[in-house]
Amino acid sequence: MGEEKRRDLGEVLRDEMVMKDRIFSLLRDEPKTIPEIAEALSCPVREVTLWVMAMRRYGSLEELPKPRAEDYFRYKPAR
Repeated sequence: MGEEKRRDLGEVLRDEMVMKDRIFSLLRDEPKTIPEIAEALSCPVREVTLWVMAMRRYGSLEELPKPRAEDYFRYKPAR
């Protein structure tokens, strides 16, 4: 099994400003889930979750309603 090396939280948060622009460019065309964003960025889901939740908290992203309870939320840039 592939063991993923976890980066220090401080390192992940330092990358937030750079990754914010990359996430916005990915979401410009269509809303995506966190796993889809992580795959497109080739980054761990754990790190992408931190960046997306910070962007959501500060009003940069909006979550769209889920069609089914077990689905992931899709995110889009806030208006």
